[in-house]
Amino acid sequence: MTRTRTHGSALLLIGSLLAVGLGGASIAVAHEPLVIFLVRHAEKSDASSDPELSAAGRMRAAGLAGLLRDSSIQHVHSSDFIRTRDTAAPVASALGVEVDLYDPRNLPALVEQLRQAGGRHLVVGHSNTTPEVVELLGGEPGTEIDEPGEYDRLYVVTIGLHGEANTVLMRYGEPFAGPGD
Repeated sequence: MTRTRTHGSALLLIGSLLAVGLGGASIAVAHEPLVIFLVRHAEKSDASSDPELSAAGRMRAAGLAGLLRDSSIQHVHSSDFIRTRDTAAPVASALGVEVDLYDPRNLPALVEQLRQAGGRHLVVGHSNTTPEVVELLGGEPGTEIDEPGEYDRLYVVTIGLHGEANTVLMRYGEPFAGPGD
């Protein structure tokens, strides 16, 4: 009986250490994996600093909402740009959740927020920030996103109960032909 109590106490201690964090990186203790869907904003109407979505971009955003409608996403995050908010809005509306804004210049804070909240999230970002968030989560970002025309990349990063990350890269909507295709 003493061995069982000691073993149980050790498990409680380990769980407590994980809850408060080891080495400065806190890990939420959860009963289910953390699942983060990540996309770059949909096609933009022009090359200005804060453009709206083009007609193709609005169609892609609507398609994303259809694709994720049964995903059980509980939180939707977007940088504070028209193109990202308008990509996130149809998903948030379909799921009945608000869009939470994050600072794309402080991605470690976003990752910490995701880890602390647990559950399922959609993060809408940019060609440079989306792969960086995947990497900060411990996932595999793959190749750089082609800035002028690649809008179809959808990452799914799952962080297991022991902190291990698994990345799935999928495509949605109209496919990206790639440079030179």
